Amino acid sequence: MSIVLMNGEFIPREEAKVDIEDRGYQFGDGIYEVIRVYNGKMFTAFQHLERLQTSSEKININITYTIQDLTVLLEELIHRNSMHTGIIYMQFTRGASPRNHAYPTETVNPTFVAYTKELERPVASLATGVSAITVEDIRWSRCDIKSLNLLGNVMAKQKAVEAGCYESIQYRELTVTEGSSSNIWIVKDEVVQTHEANSFILNGITRQKIVDVCQRREIAVKEKAFSIEELIDADEVFLSSTTAEVMPIVAINNVPVGSGEVGIITQKLQNYFKEEIFVECGKIE
Repeated sequence: MSIVLMNGEFIPREEAKVDIEDRGYQFGDGIYEVIRVYNGKMFTAFQHLERLQTSSEKININITYTIQDLTVLLEELIHRNSMHTGIIYMQFTRGASPRNHAYPTETVNPTFVAYTKELERPVASLATGVSAITVEDIRWSRCDIKSLNLLGNVMAKQKAVEAGCYESIQYRELTVTEGSSSNIWIVKDEVVQTHEANSFILNGITRQKIVDVCQRREIAVKEKAFSIEELIDADEVFLSSTTAEVMPIVAINNVPVGSGEVGIITQKLQNYFKEEIFVECGKIE
C-alpha cells in the first residue's frame, strides 16, 4: 500500500482527496519540487526545499513548514514506502476557495501533498546519449518560479516524443533558454556554458551543482545565453535535471552533435556528479 503525505498527515494514497475548487486544480496556482532519492536518502534536499520556499515567496503562498520540518516529514515518507531509488514529488497550492482569479481575501490554508515513486537511474541513456529537437519557447516570462503552470513545457515535451526524441530544446528569438524539463549546456573549446539564471529559465538544482563542480574541478564554465547557431556548432551538448543527471545529447534535429558520440567533458562531469551523489547518499551503479 502506497502512503502519501497530505497536509502533514501520512495516509493511504486512495484516501488522498483534493477539493474541486482547489486553486492548484483550477488555476495551476501553486509550486512544486522533485527530489531525487538514492539508497533511501534524499540528494540535495536542502537546496530543493530552499528553492521551494523561494518560489512560495515569489507568488505569496504562506508555507508554515520550515526546511527542517519538511526534511523530517519527507524522510519519514521514504521510510514508510520503503523506497530505495526514486523520487519524491511534492507540491503546495494556495488552497481551496470559491473560484475567483484574484487571491482569496480570507485566510486559506495551502494544500500540501507529497508522494514517492520508484525510478531507476537512466544508465543506458547516460552511456550512449539521447537526441533532441529545437522548438520555440512559448512559456511565460517567470520561468524562475517552479510553478504548476507547465502547459508550455508539456507541449514542448510532447513535440519531442512525437519526433522520437528525448527532449525539446527551447529558444526565444534564436536564443536557447532551456529544455522542456531540463537545463541545456554546450561545450566549445573545452568551455562549458549554460544560460544565466534569470527569469527565462529555472535555476535547476542539478544545474547549480554542475556549475559548482566545474569551479572546484577547474573546468572552465560560463553562465551566459547562447544562440541556436552556437548550439549547433558546439563540440558537445548535454542536458541536466534531477532525474536525468548529466545527460549527453548526441543529435539535434537529426544532425549529430560534434562526433555524434558522448564527449570527454560530458563524461568527466558525469563521473564528478556521481561522486557528489556518493558524498550525500552512498555508492550508486
